[in-house]
Amino acid sequence: MFAKFARTGLLIAALGVAGCTDSSMKDFAPEANKPLPDKILADMKAKGMVRTSSVMARIFKEEGKLEIWKAKTSGRYDLVASYDICKWSGKLGPKFTEGDRQAPEGFYTVRPQQMNPRSNYHLSFNIGYPNAYDRANGRTGSNLMVHGACSSSGCYSMTDAQIEQIYAFGRDAFQGGQTEFQIQAFPFRMTAANMARYRNDPNYDFWKMLKVGYDNFEITKVPPKVDVCEKRYVFNQVAPEGTAFNPTGLCPSTTQPDSLKSAYNAYQSSYDAAFTGAVKASVPAPKPTIAGIKEASIVSDWSKRRARGERVPIDPPSLNADGSVMETARMGRIDSPAGRKMAALDAEKAAKRKAEEQRLAAIEAAKAAKEAAKAQALAEAEAAKQAAQQPVTTAGVEAAEPVAETQAASADEGRVTKLKKKLLGMFGG
Repeated sequence: MFAKFARTGLLIAALGVAGCTDSSMKDFAPEANKPLPDKILADMKAKGMVRTSSVMARIFKEEGKLEIWKAKTSGRYDLVASYDICKWSGKLGPKFTEGDRQAPEGFYTVRPQQMNPRSNYHLSFNIGYPNAYDRANGRTGSNLMVHGACSSSGCYSMTDAQIEQIYAFGRDAFQGGQTEFQIQAFPFRMTAANMARYRNDPNYDFWKMLKVGYDNFEITKVPPKVDVCEKRYVFNQVAPEGTAFNPTGLCPSTTQPDSLKSAYNAYQSSYDAAFTGAVKASVPAPKPTIAGIKEASIVSDWSKRRARGERVPIDPPSLNADGSVMETARMGRIDSPAGRKMAALDAEKAAKRKAEEQRLAAIEAAKAAKEAAKAQALAEAEAAKQAAQQPVTTAGVEAAEPVAETQAASADEGRVTKLKKKLLGMFGG
């Protein structure tokens, strides 16, 4: 039933048409013309794909994966390659504003003119940010790429060897007649367990909206038709003839094939049961996410000051749960007059702070030395006092005993002499 639906074009994004001429292909750099490895070509053939069949990409930030899907002869897509993302910047959550260093999340479209064979980052292609949804919601930014060189400031960066293959998938599909291919960028695989982990996150409503498109692809294995109305994504909806989707206007009354409705309802019922179970289960802690436009604006200001060469913290600031701003103490580069002036002021402040610390340390050291001397003097005085109050030693007592005995003997002799004289006087002697 889905193959027929796919043939009607309702599940293929049709947001613009751009040709790819032979002359544009001839201008490609050598690395942009490298063929896909034989093993990948063999795997494609085994899955009922041809080299030039249509292609689609999916990105998962938390898992750090970029997947390539290709159309089989049946019209459905199958996974043909998966790559570890070398680097992506920012946190989980969408891109809000120029300079917030967030890698985008959402549904994007790549056309031939967005392919860059002479990129400063080996090879690259622009993912098409901002799209209709981003513009309707006032989100800004430019030059958001998938590229090589393993360096990112808001992009999805791969190794040079990886981007050569990813680029080749797009190039071959354009040669086969595909006019554009879809990139679906998600914060994580939108399973019941992961959605339960992030159910209290400020970005949760945005992710629930993306999940509808995610689910449509999981059910049909065909890239969903993507439109925007009322500043939100809508997927696989058909507007009445003569009406159109206005990104900032009211959504028109739409229809959807009954077969797709039934399949989606059954999928959602199974998901709801799994989600309930996941809420009760023990799961890994959520990863850091961006706290909306406020944090994006703080990071954007940091990026602007950094671009001017001002001396700023080496890492972007972030917003704490209580609304306070957290910045690293380590300062970044100095590459402008303003930056050097700021560095000089910082150095002067640091020197003054160090001198004051040394002065206070010297005062404390002198005070401590004085207290120590006073304590020592008191201790010596107390020791002397204790020594004076100690009893005579045994040796001293022994030395005094002969003197006492002599004195006692002399006293006895005097008493005897007096007694003799008294007796003689009484008896006429």
